Amino acid sequence: QLQLVESGGGLVQTGGSLRLSCVASGRILSINLMAWYRQAPGKGRELVARITSGGSTDVADSVKGRFTISRDNAKNTVYLQMNSLKPEDTAVYYCNVPRAATQRGVDFDSWGQGTQVTVSS
Repeated sequence: QLQLVESGGGLVQTGGSLRLSCVASGRILSINLMAWYRQAPGKGRELVARITSGGSTDVADSVKGRFTISRDNAKNTVYLQMNSLKPEDTAVYYCNVPRAATQRGVDFDSWGQGTQVTVSS
């Protein structure tokens, strides 16, 4: 199974910045799409941003202009730069890979363990 490990979460004041990282491992041959989701207390999981191996991105309206997704294909790593953070950005942030080709076969719908982001007002 593909392993995804997130890092970079923490406590920050309103207006601050954080950079999340997610490293994928597991004898990977190729990954097209990598994404970040988040889940706030009492709410469902929502898509924050996603990026293809070619660099095409899709960002949720709620974070557009504040969050930037990027990736390093050689390192199988995806990043989420979060600026101008607001209390409503408080959530557990999860890395997701819908499909990965590996030496073992194809892995579907892999998730990281999540990293907590807390924005204080």
